[in-house]
Amino acid sequence: MKITEKITITNEDNMELMARYPDNYFDLAIVDPPYGLGAKLVEGGKSKKRRFNKNLEAVKWDEVPSTDYFNELFRVSKNQIIWGSNYFDLPPTRCNIIWDKKQTNFTGADFELAWTSFDKASKAFRLSRVEAYTNGKIHPTQKPVALYTWLLDKYAKHGDKILDTHLGSGSIAIACYDYGFELTACELDEDYYNDSINRIKNHVSQLKIFQ
Repeated sequence: MKITEKITITNEDNMELMARYPDNYFDLAIVDPPYGLGAKLVEGGKSKKRRFNKNLEAVKWDEVPSTDYFNELFRVSKNQIIWGSNYFDLPPTRCNIIWDKKQTNFTGADFELAWTSFDKASKAFRLSRVEAYTNGKIHPTQKPVALYTWLLDKYAKHGDKILDTHLGSGSIAIACYDYGFELTACELDEDYYNDSINRIKNHVSQLKIFQ
């Protein structure tokens, strides 16, 4: 589905999406694959339908990607930012990214780690969970729009084509729309796909009202 002139999002398996593109088609892939945490993912958020139920059926999509996935990702993109890199077998890198959640009295992770293909110094983005989710969450692994705008500002160049193979809540699409980047993305889960599309369309329509 073409959401805007520059943003295309489909409800499909990411391997099918990537198979349609030639080598190095995308300038930058920014992805947040499943970490394989299972039920640990659903210990928070709003209880809505099956999304945040403490039921393994609700997180059946949370399987660590295969080697074939990473091979395809590296094939179709020139550079990559991969969240959850501490869960995957990736090559050494000089440039790691940390999302510092500025946690206090919280039993979850203090930060999340991303692997990058860039030959740059490692960087940290600092934003608390309270600041990140002022409007709630529609996905258990949702990341804030502000994180993606920071990534685009630091690591993307004007005119870059961006790829996201696990759209989730759609935060990256909102950031790409605001910054004018071309985005191709997909989401396998139909409920999350519909929710993210609605979230993105609402954002676009609200901005148009004030233009």
